[in-house]
Amino acid sequence: MKPYYDFEKIKYSTDGPTFEKAVDIHEVGRVQGVSENAVDHSVHATVLGSKPYRVFVSLHHYDEGNCECYLGQRDILCKHMVALAIYAVMNGKSIPKEDKELPGFPVCSGRKGEINENELKKFKKAVTSAMTYIKPYNGPSKIWFAYQNSLMEGCNRLTPLVSKLPVSFQTATLLVNMLLRLERKICNGVDDSDGTVGGFMQQTVDVLLKYVEVDPNCVEAFKPLVGLETCFGFEEPLVRILDEMD
Repeated sequence: MKPYYDFEKIKYSTDGPTFEKAVDIHEVGRVQGVSENAVDHSVHATVLGSKPYRVFVSLHHYDEGNCECYLGQRDILCKHMVALAIYAVMNGKSIPKEDKELPGFPVCSGRKGEINENELKKFKKAVTSAMTYIKPYNGPSKIWFAYQNSLMEGCNRLTPLVSKLPVSFQTATLLVNMLLRLERKICNGVDDSDGTVGGFMQQTVDVLLKYVEVDPNCVEAFKPLVGLETCFGFEEPLVRILDEMD
Protein backbone atom coordinates (compact mmCIF):
# COMPACT_ATOMS: atom_id res chain seq x y z
CA MET A 1 0.00 0.00 0.00
CA LYS A 2 1.39 3.37 -0.98
CA PRO A 3 1.76 5.94 1.83
CA TYR A 4 -0.58 8.92 1.81
CA TYR A 5 2.41 11.21 2.38
CA ASP A 6 5.44 11.79 0.16
CA PHE A 7 9.13 12.50 0.64
CA GLU A 8 8.61 16.28 0.62
CA LYS A 9 6.10 16.00 3.47
CA ILE A 10 8.72 14.22 5.59
CA LYS A 11 11.52 16.57 4.58
CA TYR A 12 9.70 19.84 5.20
CA SER A 13 7.90 18.89 8.42
CA THR A 14 10.71 17.11 10.30
CA ASP A 15 13.31 19.05 12.24
CA GLY A 16 16.66 19.21 10.45
CA PRO A 17 18.83 17.02 12.73
CA THR A 18 16.23 14.23 12.90
CA PHE A 19 15.74 14.29 9.12
CA GLU A 20 19.49 14.15 8.42
CA LYS A 21 20.01 11.22 10.80
CA ALA A 22 17.02 9.39 9.33
CA VAL A 23 18.38 9.85 5.80
CA ASP A 24 21.72 8.38 6.90
CA ILE A 25 19.98 5.37 8.47
CA HIS A 26 17.99 4.76 5.31
CA GLU A 27 20.90 5.22 2.93
CA VAL A 28 23.22 2.74 4.67
CA GLY A 29 20.55 0.03 4.73
CA ARG A 30 19.76 -0.06 8.43
CA VAL A 31 16.01 -0.37 7.80
CA GLN A 32 15.47 -4.12 7.53
CA GLY A 33 12.71 -6.70 7.43
CA VAL A 34 10.06 -4.29 6.20
CA SER A 35 6.46 -5.51 6.09
CA GLU A 36 3.02 -3.94 5.75
CA ASN A 37 -0.02 -4.41 7.96
CA ALA A 38 -3.16 -4.02 5.87
CA VAL A 39 -5.40 -4.02 8.95
CA ASP A 40 -4.10 -0.82 10.52
CA HIS A 41 -2.47 0.56 7.35
CA SER A 42 1.02 0.66 8.80
CA VAL A 43 4.53 -0.43 7.88
CA HIS A 44 6.78 -2.35 10.26
CA ALA A 45 10.54 -2.99 10.33
CA THR A 46 13.62 -3.54 12.41
CA VAL A 47 15.82 -0.45 12.37
CA LEU A 48 19.43 -0.89 13.44
CA GLY A 49 20.63 1.72 15.90
CA SER A 50 22.72 1.25 19.02
CA LYS A 51 20.73 -2.00 19.02
CA PRO A 52 17.92 -3.37 16.82
CA TYR A 53 14.65 -1.49 17.37
CA ARG A 54 11.22 -2.67 16.35
CA VAL A 55 9.49 0.23 14.64
CA PHE A 56 6.18 0.91 12.95
CA VAL A 57 4.68 4.01 11.33
CA SER A 58 1.26 4.75 9.92
CA LEU A 59 0.87 4.93 6.15
CA HIS A 60 -1.57 7.80 6.68
CA HIS A 61 0.62 10.02 8.89
CA TYR A 62 4.37 9.41 8.98
CA ASP A 63 4.68 10.92 12.48
CA GLU A 64 2.24 8.42 13.98
CA GLY A 65 3.70 5.13 15.13
CA ASN A 66 6.07 3.74 17.69
CA CYS A 67 9.69 2.79 18.27
CA GLU A 68 11.40 0.88 21.06
CA CYS A 69 14.07 3.57 21.43
CA TYR A 70 14.20 6.11 24.26
CA LEU A 71 12.40 8.85 22.30
CA GLY A 72 9.85 6.54 20.73
CA GLN A 73 8.80 5.23 24.14
CA ARG A 74 8.03 8.84 25.11
CA ASP A 75 5.86 9.47 22.06
CA ILE A 76 8.51 11.66 20.44
CA LEU A 77 9.12 11.32 16.71
CA CYS A 78 12.53 9.68 16.39
CA LYS A 79 15.03 9.14 13.58
CA HIS A 80 14.15 5.44 13.38
CA MET A 81 10.47 6.18 12.65
CA VAL A 82 11.40 8.81 10.09
CA ALA A 83 13.87 6.43 8.43
CA LEU A 84 11.14 3.81 8.09
CA ALA A 85 8.74 6.38 6.64
CA ILE A 86 11.40 7.38 4.12
CA TYR A 87 11.86 3.73 3.19
CA ALA A 88 8.10 3.46 2.63
CA VAL A 89 7.84 6.47 0.29
CA MET A 90 11.06 5.62 -1.56
CA ASN A 91 10.15 1.92 -1.78
CA GLY A 92 13.62 1.16 -0.46
CA LYS A 93 15.38 3.07 -3.26
CA SER A 94 18.22 5.51 -2.65
CA ILE A 95 17.37 9.21 -2.23
CA PRO A 96 18.67 11.52 -5.01
CA LYS A 97 21.44 13.78 -3.73
CA GLU A 98 19.54 17.01 -4.38
CA ASP A 99 16.53 15.78 -2.38
CA LYS A 100 18.67 15.24 0.72
CA GLU A 101 19.45 18.95 0.98
CA LEU A 102 17.52 20.73 3.72
CA PRO A 103 15.79 24.02 2.90
CA GLY A 104 17.87 26.04 5.39
CA PHE A 105 16.94 29.70 4.99
CA PRO A 106 16.06 31.76 1.89
CA VAL A 107 18.97 33.22 -0.07
CA CYS A 108 19.40 35.46 -3.07
CA SER A 109 20.25 33.51 -6.24
CA GLY A 110 22.47 36.37 -7.40
CA ARG A 111 21.52 36.00 -11.06
CA LYS A 112 19.52 38.64 -12.92
CA GLY A 113 16.46 37.64 -14.93
CA GLU A 114 12.71 37.12 -15.03
CA ILE A 115 10.53 34.03 -15.02
CA ASN A 116 8.21 33.19 -17.91
CA GLU A 117 4.44 32.90 -17.74
CA ASN A 118 4.47 29.16 -17.09
CA GLU A 119 7.07 29.51 -14.33
CA LEU A 120 5.07 32.36 -12.85
CA LYS A 121 1.94 30.21 -12.64
CA LYS A 122 3.91 27.38 -11.02
CA PHE A 123 5.47 29.76 -8.50
CA LYS A 124 2.12 31.27 -7.50
CA LYS A 125 0.54 27.83 -7.18
CA ALA A 126 3.42 26.56 -5.03
CA VAL A 127 3.26 29.63 -2.79
CA THR A 128 -0.50 29.20 -2.31
CA SER A 129 0.01 25.53 -1.46
CA ALA A 130 2.74 26.34 1.09
CA MET A 131 0.55 29.05 2.63
CA THR A 132 -2.07 26.46 3.60
CA TYR A 133 0.29 25.25 6.33
CA ILE A 134 0.46 28.74 7.83
CA LYS A 135 -2.97 28.99 9.39
CA PRO A 136 -4.68 30.43 12.48
CA TYR A 137 -4.37 28.56 15.75
CA ASN A 138 -7.61 27.81 17.55
CA GLY A 139 -7.04 24.38 18.98
CA PRO A 140 -6.32 22.97 22.46
CA SER A 141 -2.88 23.23 24.01
CA LYS A 142 -2.18 19.53 23.37
CA ILE A 143 -1.84 20.16 19.63
CA TRP A 144 0.42 23.21 20.04
CA PHE A 145 3.58 21.44 18.86
CA ALA A 146 1.77 19.97 15.85
CA TYR A 147 0.62 23.49 15.00
CA GLN A 148 4.14 24.87 15.26
CA ASN A 149 5.35 22.06 13.00
CA SER A 150 2.75 23.15 10.47
CA LEU A 151 4.11 26.71 10.49
CA MET A 152 7.64 25.34 10.10
CA GLU A 153 6.55 23.17 7.18
CA GLY A 154 4.95 26.13 5.43
CA CYS A 155 8.09 28.24 5.77
CA ASN A 156 10.30 25.32 4.72
CA ARG A 157 8.23 24.89 1.57
CA LEU A 158 8.49 28.59 0.76
CA THR A 159 12.26 28.72 1.28
CA PRO A 160 13.40 26.95 -1.91
CA LEU A 161 10.82 28.89 -3.92
CA VAL A 162 12.43 32.15 -2.82
CA SER A 163 15.99 30.93 -3.26
CA LYS A 164 15.54 29.72 -6.84
CA LEU A 165 14.13 32.99 -8.21
CA PRO A 166 16.27 35.14 -10.51
CA VAL A 167 16.63 38.81 -9.55
CA SER A 168 14.42 41.43 -11.19
CA PHE A 169 11.68 43.94 -10.48
CA GLN A 170 9.21 41.20 -11.44
CA THR A 171 10.47 38.70 -8.86
CA ALA A 172 10.99 41.37 -6.20
CA THR A 173 7.30 42.23 -6.63
CA LEU A 174 6.41 38.56 -6.16
CA LEU A 175 8.33 38.43 -2.88
CA VAL A 176 6.82 41.68 -1.61
CA ASN A 177 3.34 40.31 -2.33
CA MET A 178 4.23 37.07 -0.55
CA LEU A 179 5.37 39.05 2.51
CA LEU A 180 2.11 40.98 2.51
CA ARG A 181 0.15 37.72 2.43
CA LEU A 182 2.13 36.43 5.40
CA GLU A 183 1.57 39.72 7.19
CA ARG A 184 -2.20 39.39 6.76
CA LYS A 185 -2.04 35.86 8.13
CA ILE A 186 -0.18 36.98 11.25
CA CYS A 187 -2.68 39.78 11.79
CA ASN A 188 -5.60 37.37 11.38
CA GLY A 189 -4.96 34.61 13.87
CA VAL A 190 -1.64 32.93 13.08
CA ASP A 191 0.07 32.42 16.43
CA ASP A 192 3.71 33.12 15.67
CA SER A 193 4.81 33.48 19.28
CA ASP A 194 7.92 31.40 18.61
CA GLY A 195 8.88 33.57 15.63
CA THR A 196 8.87 30.89 12.93
CA VAL A 197 6.98 32.95 10.35
CA GLY A 198 8.44 36.29 11.45
CA GLY A 199 11.94 34.87 11.16
CA PHE A 200 11.27 33.63 7.65
CA MET A 201 9.84 37.02 6.69
CA GLN A 202 12.92 38.84 7.98
CA GLN A 203 15.17 36.45 6.05
CA THR A 204 13.14 37.20 2.91
CA VAL A 205 13.57 40.93 3.55
CA ASP A 206 17.33 40.30 3.66
CA VAL A 207 17.01 38.55 0.28
CA LEU A 208 15.23 41.60 -1.14
CA LEU A 209 17.98 43.89 0.14
CA LYS A 210 20.45 41.68 -1.76
CA TYR A 211 18.23 42.03 -4.82
CA VAL A 212 18.86 45.76 -4.82
CA GLU A 213 22.62 45.16 -4.85
CA VAL A 214 22.25 42.92 -7.91
CA ASP A 215 19.65 45.08 -9.70
CA PRO A 216 18.89 48.55 -8.27
CA ASN A 217 15.61 48.63 -10.23
CA CYS A 218 14.21 46.14 -7.72
CA VAL A 219 13.78 48.97 -5.24
CA GLU A 220 10.72 50.09 -7.21
CA ALA A 221 8.91 46.96 -5.99
CA PHE A 222 9.03 48.33 -2.43
CA LYS A 223 6.81 51.36 -3.14
CA PRO A 224 3.54 49.60 -2.13
CA LEU A 225 5.03 49.29 1.39
CA VAL A 226 5.31 53.05 1.91
CA GLY A 227 2.90 54.25 4.60
CA LEU A 228 1.91 50.75 5.73
CA GLU A 229 1.76 49.88 9.43
CA THR A 230 2.48 46.19 9.82
CA CYS A 231 2.40 43.91 12.86
CA PHE A 232 6.13 43.97 13.54
CA GLY A 233 7.58 46.35 10.97
CA PHE A 234 9.07 43.92 8.46
CA GLU A 235 8.78 46.62 5.80
CA GLU A 236 10.98 49.21 7.53
CA PRO A 237 14.38 48.18 5.99
CA LEU A 238 12.80 48.09 2.53
CA VAL A 239 11.13 51.49 2.87
CA ARG A 240 14.35 52.92 4.31
CA ILE A 241 16.46 51.80 1.36
CA LEU A 242 13.79 53.14 -0.97
CA ASP A 243 14.05 56.54 0.71
CA GLU A 244 17.85 56.44 0.53
CA MET A 245 17.82 55.76 -3.20
CA ASP A 246 15.25 58.42 -4.11
